[in-house]
Amino acid sequence: MQSFKLLITAILLSLFLIVSFAEAKSKCNKIEMDAKESLQKLKEGNERFIRTNYKHPHQSKYRRFEVLKGQHPFAVIITCSDSRVPPDIIFDQGLGDLFVIRNAGNVSDEHVIASVEYAVCHLGIPLVVVMGHQSCGAVTAALQDSKDSIHITNLVNSIKPAVRMARKKKGDLLDNSIRKNVEIVVDELRSSRPIIANLVKKSSVKVMGAYYHLDTGKVDFIY
Repeated sequence: MQSFKLLITAILLSLFLIVSFAEAKSKCNKIEMDAKESLQKLKEGNERFIRTNYKHPHQSKYRRFEVLKGQHPFAVIITCSDSRVPPDIIFDQGLGDLFVIRNAGNVSDEHVIASVEYAVCHLGIPLVVVMGHQSCGAVTAALQDSKDSIHITNLVNSIKPAVRMARKKKGDLLDNSIRKNVEIVVDELRSSRPIIANLVKKSSVKVMGAYYHLDTGKVDFIY
C-alpha cells in the first residue's frame, strides 16, 4: 500500500513538473516583433550615424515618462565596454529602444546568458546581436597573454580560444581574432539551453554577429 502511494506521488510530481516546464516555455515564446524588422531598424540607424543625419529618437522628457510604464526594446546588443562603441549612438536610438549588455571583449558568461534569457523571454525581443569592434583592447590583451591581475587573466583566457583559431587563418591576427571571438559567442548563445536554443530552433529569435569599424562608423552584420 505504501509503495502504491509513493508511486502515485511520483507520477503526480512528474506531471506537475512537465506542466510547469511547458508553461515556462510558452511564456518565452511570445515574441511580438520580427527579427528582420529589428535588424532593418539597426541598419537604418547606423546609416544615419555614418552620415551624421541623426534623428535622436525617443530622447525627450515625454519618452522618460513613457518608459516608466515598462520597456519594450526591439534588439539586444552585446558589445565591448570600450568608450568608443556606444550602441545607442552607433544605431541612433533612444530610451527603451535597445537592451544593451557590455563587458570588455563582449565575452559570454552565465550573467550575460541570463540577461539574454530575460530579454528574449520576458521582454519578447526577437534579435540578439553580438558586436565586436576594430582595435579591441581586450582581444589585444589576449594576444599579448596579459596577466595584470587574476580577473584580467580570466577575461583573457575566455578570449584565447578565438586567438588560437585565428592563428590558422591568413590576414591580420588581431582582426581575425576579434571576428572569431564574435562567432564563438554567437554559437554559445545559439546553443544555450533551454531558453535561447529553443527559441532559435523555432525561429522566434535570431542571434547574429556584427563588427563595428571605429574609423568609418559602419557596422557589418555577420549572419
